[in-house]
Amino acid sequence: MSLTLAEVAKVALLARLRLSPDELETFTGQLNSIVDYVAQLQELDMTGVEPLAHGIEVRNVFRDDVRGAPLPRDKALANAPKRNSESFLVPAVLE
Repeated sequence: MSLTLAEVAKVALLARLRLSPDELETFTGQLNSIVDYVAQLQELDMTGVEPLAHGIEVRNVFRDDVRGAPLPRDKALANAPKRNSESFLVPAVLE
């Protein structure tokens, strides 16, 4: 399966990307290489191979949930677009 310039242009439009004609040519070639590689992988005999969630066995990757010092209020509110001295200010959602 080979992707056309029109198909790549449509995907770019859906992704809201503006591509120049040169970029469109480049990406079409790159995407076709990826699609060809996936087609090669589909030719492999996978009978008896269990599906994996990860390439290596991963156990608990989460840190312990330990209570720490709270963030000071002024630091927590520092990047808020609207705030007062105590909290974030948000638009009302109920009438």
